[in-house]
Amino acid sequence: MKEITEQYITALAPNANAVNNGRKISQKGGFVKRYGSKDGTFYMGECSGSGKSAYLTSADFIEEENPVFRCSCPSRQFPCKHSLALLFEMSQQKEFTPCEIPEDIQKKRQKKAARAAKAETAPSTAKPKANKAARTKKIKKQLEGLKLAEEMMHSLLSAGLGTMGGSSIKTYRDLAKQLGDYYLAGPQLYVSRLILEMEAFQKDGKSAHYKAAAHILAQLRALVKKSEAYLKEKLEQGSVEADGSMLYEELGGVWKLTQLQELGLKKENATLLQLSFQVVYDGARKEFIDVGWWADVDTGEVSVTQNYRPIKAMKYIKQEDTIFEAATVPTLTYYPGEINRRIRWEGASYSPVTKDQRRALLTHAEKDLPSAVKRVKNQIKNPLSEKYAMLLFAFAQIGRSGENYVMQDGSGNTICLKDMPGMEGTASRLALLSDAKLLQGQALLGAFFYQEEERRICVQPYSIVAEGQIVRLLY
Repeated sequence: MKEITEQYITALAPNANAVNNGRKISQKGGFVKRYGSKDGTFYMGECSGSGKSAYLTSADFIEEENPVFRCSCPSRQFPCKHSLALLFEMSQQKEFTPCEIPEDIQKKRQKKAARAAKAETAPSTAKPKANKAARTKKIKKQLEGLKLAEEMMHSLLSAGLGTMGGSSIKTYRDLAKQLGDYYLAGPQLYVSRLILEMEAFQKDGKSAHYKAAAHILAQLRALVKKSEAYLKEKLEQGSVEADGSMLYEELGGVWKLTQLQELGLKKENATLLQLSFQVVYDGARKEFIDVGWWADVDTGEVSVTQNYRPIKAMKYIKQEDTIFEAATVPTLTYYPGEINRRIRWEGASYSPVTKDQRRALLTHAEKDLPSAVKRVKNQIKNPLSEKYAMLLFAFAQIGRSGENYVMQDGSGNTICLKDMPGMEGTASRLALLSDAKLLQGQALLGAFFYQEEERRICVQPYSIVAEGQIVRLLY
């Protein structure tokens, strides 16, 4: 029988309620009959429900990373609670009567395979000239919008940030809306962030909002300046297709996985371990973002997954969750980026994390603090870059120095462990570790950031990776 874990079921479920309902059905003996094919690719069950007759539920694993679930119940959830209950039956290794794969399932498999084969061999129906003309027109429209943003910045800077309290927020809201019409979702987001600072200042009058507004304007100015040069160059060269530049997404472009893969931003057969997970709220975007930090077992590279859930669409988009198992990804896709590239994939299999995998991360972790700090400084000096970088660092020891914890590398170099402003605190949780060996000769996943008050790079600890376990300080 195919091995199924609760983590796997949770990853497939549309929401937590569906998981709980599926578990209850299994626990209460909801299945009248269970069947499984001899080759272990197909499972089926008759599950009692609210209807007169039992629901027929099946799980087809002919494509292991993309299982197909079918159920005769009227639910619109996918997979439904009955399908999840069938997976719980499998996870508990309950007895499944051997069966042949039903004829209708075989026909559906054949049709799916035929469609996939046809898609691979079918000639492209795209019209390159028409697409190029549309992309050229869009770029010209974006350049017009960038001029609007430039005029807004000039007006605000000429008046001085001291006028923020009396500025008309409606004017900037109108501008943000206009930028959307010019296909400039990126600059639009910066203006929205500026509006939030203006609103906050008008409420409490705190000078910290001046500093935040100045930082946003610096980012917007850098984006406008770089984007104008980038778009003009594309028009001059006649190369208007999406490329590997980070500016494509910064301007508001939306990547398709196929586009990224055609640019070579992919890796086959990747194995990833999630080292930390958090949910953050972006007021400017009006979205919750499920953030997962992952380390590649082969290289130690730390990447990030981001699942965006707009408030208006909360009930339609599944919230991601912490994953404690190793993810094996047939094709891992990367977004253009710097130290921590965003990653995505379609379909993965999950298995318990092994000691060898944790040992591999210890081997690949960075070991020289000056080199690590230099990498981070090179990133954060770019106004458009993240102001921190997540690194997996192999430390010699972590200990107390006054009120703070300090991390030391093998050469005696040290760095202070502190919490980033606005982040949930984790540095103090080091004192809660029950095993002192976790602070000796292990690896730390940490956010390297610039501490403005002290004018130095510090690290916020997220997780500790040891050969025998991974201890998360932030889920």
